Amino acid sequence: MNVETTPTPKKSILIIDDDQEITESMRLTLESKGYAVYNAADGNEGLALTEQISPDLVILDMMMPKRSGFLVLEKLRRTLPIPIRVIMITANEGNRHKTYAETLGVDDYIRKPFPMDRLLESVERLLGAS
Repeated sequence: MNVETTPTPKKSILIIDDDQEITESMRLTLESKGYAVYNAADGNEGLALTEQISPDLVILDMMMPKRSGFLVLEKLRRTLPIPIRVIMITANEGNRHKTYAETLGVDDYIRKPFPMDRLLESVERLLGAS
């Protein structure tokens, strides 16, 4: 008996960050682990892409042009019936911002600069190892 198996679809990750250098590093790292990676350079573009592709995970920078990471997170939490996993990344050292992000329901909060294995550990924990 010949049973056809369909390949498991790749988990999709949307990176919303205006820093091209860190975005490229994250993209290469995540793609090497088999994830489908999409990029948005600002919060408005990120929200539009979220509607189009329904990613499994969003990696969200806090400080961006047009719409901050907090405003993006608030809108995602307010408008989506099924919450998307969100990792917020920031160069901000203040604990007040971390507390606010956690209040909004962020799944993880990582301060820049960070080692890529720290990001991968979080992604794999939130999505299940691919």
